[in-house]
Parts: sequence; structure tokens; C-alpha cells
Amino acid sequence: MDAFYASVEQRDFPEYRGKPIVVGGSPEGRGGVVATASYEARVYGIRSAMPSKRAKQLCPHAIFVYPRFDAYKEASRKIRDIFYRYTDMVEPLSLDEAYLDVTTDKQNIGSAIEIAKRIKQAIKDELQLTASAGVSVNKFVAKIASDLNKPDGLAFIGPSAIEDFMEQLPVGKFHGVGKVTAEKMKRLGLHTGADLKKLSEDDLVRLFGKTGRFYYRIVRGIDNREVVTEREAKSAGAEDTFAYDLTTIEEMNTELDRIAGLVYNRLQRYQLKGRTITLKIKYSDFRQITRSQSFTFPVGDLETIAVTAKSLLLATDPEGKKTRLLGISLSNFDEISQKPQHAVQLKLF
Repeated sequence: MDAFYASVEQRDFPEYRGKPIVVGGSPEGRGGVVATASYEARVYGIRSAMPSKRAKQLCPHAIFVYPRFDAYKEASRKIRDIFYRYTDMVEPLSLDEAYLDVTTDKQNIGSAIEIAKRIKQAIKDELQLTASAGVSVNKFVAKIASDLNKPDGLAFIGPSAIEDFMEQLPVGKFHGVGKVTAEKMKRLGLHTGADLKKLSEDDLVRLFGKTGRFYYRIVRGIDNREVVTEREAKSAGAEDTFAYDLTTIEEMNTELDRIAGLVYNRLQRYQLKGRTITLKIKYSDFRQITRSQSFTFPVGDLETIAVTAKSLLLATDPEGKKTRLLGISLSNFDEISQKPQHAVQLKLF
């Protein structure tokens, strides 16, 4: 979807249309981060995950909107209903993105490009939102293609064009290559896919670890991952970024009790128990740490989750440290309780 949260806001509130909209934390107080920005805001350099205060500096007249996740979830559900008219092979990645395998064509259209056009048009006609689609023979290339002509774009990269396309692609455009890795690549003289392609698989592993094997395959257009409609849950958890930094143990424990309750409810919903409880802490300087405790038996009761999280917190000597985020998750699920789950978003916004 194109600037999904901001587009829903502009659809639902006509006074926002044509204006720079920022969905996310307020620029007042300590501020938060940008969840997404309308295209009118992006021309000022505003991007997702940017501190709200910085966004305000870039565009003083931007309109900051508090997220309405119920509205976004409802729109996402209707979008997926449209997907299922054309194929049952749908793998949601988030509220605003999914992979579709249209090998099995429910409407016998006979063209992946035509299916993408019809889906885009249905979303526009029925939901007054725009989507961009990438069409290719595998996930990686289709994902990159989906970003080429935003907004309201459609790009097709056929089998014969993949290797040439990947060779010309800047390393920073590779899906999964973050800013730090891209900078490392550039320092090594690796600016495009063609540069990466000159290195052997062993060279890439030596430079980038196990991910180097992925780079070796992907620059050649090789991605054998299937579209997965059901998957086993690997972890369940919740986290929250606070409006103001927490500085006392009492404040942190209160928030951990609340977050533990959210985690417990999710475990109950999916009938899961785990052997490892993990605490996540992010400080005001954005430094992040995790602490874990494992059990010899599966746990999932509220008291164990809360007490363990608070014990892990205490071991970090938290008093006086400015804490902006806390999170709790359970993993290493009991084999008896773990069942295939539809992909779900388990993060507390």
C-alpha cells in the first residue's frame, strides 16, 4: 500500500487531503517517531522511523495525527478479502504488505500482470486507496519491483531481465540491506549488484557472515522461498514506547505488569506456552538491550511472566536510567501447544 496509514487518514478526513500528514508520535514533549508520512510530507524529507521532532523541523506546517490502528486493521482486512478473490496463496507481511502467488489463478485470468492491475483497481474503487505492485518470478525481485514506481505503480521484471536488473541495482535498494550494511559495502567499493556479483560466495560470507550466501544467490535472481500462507509462531510478545522516559523502578514495574498482561492474553488466545522469557529495553539514547531467562518447563501464566520480567529488569540496575521502551516476549514454545498459526502482528503499537 502507498503511505498506508496516512492515506487512510486522508481518505477519512477530507481536510487532510493534499496536505503534509505525519502519522505517529507528537513533536511535543520528548516526542516519538514517525509511523508513516503522506507523500506531501515526504517531499520535505520526512521518512518512517524518523524522530517526530526532526519531522517538525523539516516541515513546520506538517499535521501530526495520532494513529488509529483499528481503522488501519479494518482497511487491511478488506484489502486481503480482495486478494483472496484471485488466489488463496496470500502471505501477509504486515497490515500494508503481502506476497501473492498467482500460479493458481482462481478467476482464470491467465496473466499475473492483469491480476495485479485488477487488484489495484479494486482497492481504488472499493476503498479509495492506492497500492503499488511488483510482478516477478520470486519474492525478492517482486518486492523490489513493488517499490519502483510508487505511488500507484506497477512494475514487471520478467525472467530474462532479472540478472541484468539486479546487476544495475544500487546496493542500498536491495531489500534487507540496511543503512549500515550499505555503507560498509560502499566502503568496500561495492556500489551495485554487478559489484557484488564479482565476489565469490566465500568472499561474501567472509565479509558479511551467513547473510553473504543470501547476497550471492539474490544478485543472480535466485530466491526459492515459497509464499507461506500458514506458519508456526516463533515468539509472542508486546512492547510499548512511552510518551516520556521512565526513570524509576516503580514506573518501569507498573508498565511491565501491564505489558505482561497483554502477553498473557495473546498466549491464551493462541494456546501457547514458552520456555524462554525475554525482556527488551530501549534507552533514551536509542541503545537497546535484551535479557532472557529460560526454564526447564513451559510457562505461560501471568505471574511468572511479570515476575520474571521485573527480575530481569532489576538485574540491569535500572534506577535513574532513562527508559523509552519496554517489551516482553516468550519463545521456545512447547511442542504440544504450538500449532500452525495464521501470520499475525504481535507488536503493541
